Amino acid sequence: MIVRIMGEGQFELADAEMDDLNRLDDELMNAVQSTDESAFQGALGALLAKVRGGGSACEDEFLGESDFVLPSVDATLEEVSALLADDGLVPG
Repeated sequence: MIVRIMGEGQFELADAEMDDLNRLDDELMNAVQSTDESAFQGALGALLAKVRGGGSACEDEFLGESDFVLPSVDATLEEVSALLADDGLVPG
């Protein structure tokens, strides 16, 4: 799967990473819903770190479509709240 981090680029991850991504996405969603800024920053950082560490960066020339897009590390709680769907940022 291909995941884009806004302002950073795309990463290719194995489908086997989805369980961990969904768990981290749930933590992020809970932090946003509770408006806990500290938990939000930690959850967003952990989710982005998982994508960076669990995948490989796509070449800058790669023009393939992303399976989903994540906010940048400097996104605010309010910005991420506006992006959240009923099941979070990570589909599935």
